[in-house]
Amino acid sequence: MTFSLSTRGVRRPRSTGRRGSVAGLLLLGLLTGCATGTTTGAASSPVRIVGPTSDFHGVWLDQPLPQPDVTLTDTSGKPFSLRTGTAGRLTLTYFGYTHCPDICPTTMADLSAALRQLTPADRKRIAVVFVTTDPDRDTPEVIRSWLASFDKSFIGLTGDYAKIRAAARTVGIGLEQPASKSGDYEVTHGAQVIAFDDTHRARLIFTSGTSPSDYAADLPRLLARVTLNGTAEGES
Repeated sequence: MTFSLSTRGVRRPRSTGRRGSVAGLLLLGLLTGCATGTTTGAASSPVRIVGPTSDFHGVWLDQPLPQPDVTLTDTSGKPFSLRTGTAGRLTLTYFGYTHCPDICPTTMADLSAALRQLTPADRKRIAVVFVTTDPDRDTPEVIRSWLASFDKSFIGLTGDYAKIRAAARTVGIGLEQPASKSGDYEVTHGAQVIAFDDTHRARLIFTSGTSPSDYAADLPRLLARVTLNGTAEGES
């Protein structure tokens, strides 16, 4: 099946376990955003996914997607390449914004809680990258302070909106620029966490609502299944 991963600003409930039906799989084509509007911000390319599987709570990609080859600005104000800056680690990437009222802080908190459940060795092999979808408000200083409330090791990136949106679309994440930026506006965006290996390929997608226990169960399995300095297990 082919799905375009996009968002309609609909809140999804927390996961209740492995998805056991085709109907459940079809729901993976719609991902959560933080806004309450009806625009979709559809991705430019369809994404092939396979699921459910007995191996993961997340969704394994049938055809791995390339990690965006983009350089943005980190929380120290320096250029940061998404590829070279995370070399040697399994990279969990999320596009969101610090003023998000619900999904974004919940996702960061869940990732932080999950990582605390891992062994120190596994934790060192994982990087979490937060890419803002609201660069007008999310300065490096704002992102640094916000991420520190979850985990000081999380990497925060900002930069030109067009560059961020182009990077998001390469992995099927839809972003929608607000029609108005007055007041406490919201930003519609895809809400999945994408796991990239060291060959710059997306391997697993965690949909909105994935619990800390599901992350904590999947991440060691994913680390065992892919290598961080070569090809994935079972591939040439």
